[in-house]
Amino acid sequence: MKKLWGGRFDGKNEEWIDAFGASISFDQALAKQDIQGSLAHVKMLVHTQIISKEEGQTIIDGLIKVQEKLTNNELIFTVQNEDIHLNIETFLHEEIGPVAGKLHTARSRNDQVATDMHLYLKEKVEGIIEKIIEFREVLVEKAEENIETIMPGYTHLQHAQPISFGHHLMAYYQMLTRDQERMEENLPRIDRSPLGAAALAGTTFPIDRKFSAKELGFSSIYENSLDAVSDRDFILEFLSNSSILMMHLSRFCEELILWCSHEFQFVQLSDTFSTGSSIMPQKKNPDMAELIRGKTGRVYGDLIGLLTVTKGLPLAYNKDFQEDKEGMFDTVETVEKSLAIMAGMIATMQVNKEHMLESTEKDFSNATELADYLATKGIPFREAHEIVGKLVLSCIQNGNYLQDIPLKEYQEIVPVVEEDLYDKLSSYTAVKNRHSLGGTGFDQVKHQIEQAKKALN
Repeated sequence: MKKLWGGRFDGKNEEWIDAFGASISFDQALAKQDIQGSLAHVKMLVHTQIISKEEGQTIIDGLIKVQEKLTNNELIFTVQNEDIHLNIETFLHEEIGPVAGKLHTARSRNDQVATDMHLYLKEKVEGIIEKIIEFREVLVEKAEENIETIMPGYTHLQHAQPISFGHHLMAYYQMLTRDQERMEENLPRIDRSPLGAAALAGTTFPIDRKFSAKELGFSSIYENSLDAVSDRDFILEFLSNSSILMMHLSRFCEELILWCSHEFQFVQLSDTFSTGSSIMPQKKNPDMAELIRGKTGRVYGDLIGLLTVTKGLPLAYNKDFQEDKEGMFDTVETVEKSLAIMAGMIATMQVNKEHMLESTEKDFSNATELADYLATKGIPFREAHEIVGKLVLSCIQNGNYLQDIPLKEYQEIVPVVEEDLYDKLSSYTAVKNRHSLGGTGFDQVKHQIEQAKKALN
C-alpha cells in the first residue's frame, strides 16, 4: 500500500517495523475527534477561500459518510495507514476520490493530533467532573444518615477520640470537592485550539485559526505555533489531578477494607461490590475496593510515564509523543470506572452503628475529655494530661476503663471532680460537645452538610 507521505522514499519498511511505528491500535479512540477536527478545518478552508465551496462541500459530505460508518462500526483500521489521521484520510479518499487530498491543506498531523487530544480530553474531563459530583452527592446523603453515628476517630491507626461517622464521610466529600476544583481548573488549558499551527511554524495559507477554534467550541487558541504542537502540559495536569483523585479514593478504600473485616465489623458492603473465595466458603472479599486501591498505582505510572517521555524533548514535535495517548486513555477509563464503583459502593453500604458506638466505649478515646474536664476545674492542662495518663495506665493494669472508676476514687486524686464527670466521659457527649467550627459536633456536621447541599445545587 502506498503511504500518503511516501513521495520522499524509494525504500520500503518491513511489516514488523511498520507495526512498531504504528499507533492505530490505540489512537483509533480519537476517530470521532479526528473527523470533528477535519470538519472544522475544511469549513475554515472554504471560509478563507483557500478551497472552493464545491470542493469543501464534497469533502464535508465525504467526512459525514465516514462518520456514519464509524458510528455503525463499519470502518476497518489498518496498520499500513499507521495512525487515525491517515486511516480517516484514506476512508475519505475512498468516498470522494482525489479531492480528499485538499483536506490536508494548511494542516499537519502534528497540529491535527494535538487538536484531537484537546477535544477528547475536554469531553472526558467534563464527564469526570459529573461523576465526581455524583459521588459527592452520595457522600452527603450517607453522611446525613449518620450524623449521630459514633465511631472511633484514629491517629496512627490507634483509637484517638470518638467522632461522628457523618463527619468522617464529609472529610472525603471535601477531598472530592478539591478534586473537582482541580479538574475544573484544568479545563481552560484543555479548552485551547492548536489547529492551524501546522507542523511547527504555521502556514503561508491565509487561514483563520479563530474561525476553526470557534467551530470546535474552543474558548481560545495557542498563541505560539511551536508551543501548540509540542505542549502536553494539559495532559500532564490531567494525569496529576487524576493521581491525587485516585489517592483519595485509595485512602477511602483502605478504610473500607479495614471496616468490613471481622476485627472491625463497622460496615458491610453490598454483594454487588464483593466477591467470594474459590476454596473458603465463608469469605466475602471487598475486591472492588482493593482493585481501586491497586489501580491507583497504574494512574501514577501513567503520570510518571508521560513526565519521563517529555522531560528531554527539544521543540517541536517528536515521535516520542506517540507515547502520550495510551496513558491518557488508560487514566480516563480507570478514573471513570473507579468513581462509578465508589458511588455505588458507598450508596449501598450498610453501617453497623451499634458496633461502631460500642468500640468507643471499651477503649480510652475519652481520655482527652477527662483532661479537658479537669482543665475546666482550674487544673493546668499539662498537669491534667499527666493525671489522666496515670489513670489510663492504672485502668490497663486493672482491666477497666475511665468511666468505671468510682467517683470517690477520682475525688481522692482530684477533689474538684463531681458527678457530672461521667456524662462528659460518654462518647455521645464527647462528640456532641465538639462544636468548634469544622469540628465533629452534630451541629457542625449538619452545617457542613447544609453547605455541601448548597454547593451541589
